[in-house]
Amino acid sequence: MERTVVRCAEGHVFTTGSFPLQQLGAQRLGPGRLLRCPRCARLRHAVPVSAGDGASGEK
Repeated sequence: MERTVVRCAEGHVFTTGSFPLQQLGAQRLGPGRLLRCPRCARLRHAVPVSAGDGASGEK
C-alpha cells in the first residue's frame, strides 16, 4: 500500500496508509480530509504535502 505524506491543521507532518479522493456527485469535496493526527491525537483537517512544501523542515 502506498503511503501519503500529509500535514494536519496544526502543522504536524505524518504519513497515512490511505488518502482517498472523495466526490459528492459531480463535484470534488477538495483535497483535505479529516484524519486523526498521531502527534496531537485529535481529529484534524489534513492535506497532502507536495514535494516542494518543505516537509523535511518539520519543527
